[in-house]
Amino acid sequence: MEPGNTFSEEQPLAKEAKKKPSGFRRFIRVFFLLLFAGLAIFIFFKFFYVFGEGAKAGELNFFVKKGYIFKTYEGRVIQPGYRPNVTGGIQSNEFEFSVVSEKVAAQLMANSGAAMELHYKEYLGALPWRGMSRYVVDSIISITRNGVRQTLLP
Repeated sequence: MEPGNTFSEEQPLAKEAKKKPSGFRRFIRVFFLLLFAGLAIFIFFKFFYVFGEGAKAGELNFFVKKGYIFKTYEGRVIQPGYRPNVTGGIQSNEFEFSVVSEKVAAQLMANSGAAMELHYKEYLGALPWRGMSRYVVDSIISITRNGVRQTLLP
């Protein structure tokens, strides 16, 4: 071998081209990514998106703290008037709700039997730690006891 001859020396092999993932692997990755995104969007709209807001008025029938694992506040307001649930039947209008706020729960516990206006948020699904109802009362608008109305919201 001659010292200046580079053709006789071994030259490094060309770099191997990077393999693209197979079509099936790519399909599986995209499928699971879309599945995860769809599931996240479904959970958000089912449990965290506020579907509706409103106010209900009536007499606070009962208010309790109950649950096996998650202790939640649950209550019922009886609204004035009657509506038949079945043709020919009579049923009172009841609004069952949950409460998350300790402050609101304490006010409701102290005023059982009073007429009140409640502000609520409606969700499409209930969460165990938020309560058993889709309706979550977040504030009290006013309380009327013995003909004296006390407004709590500005």
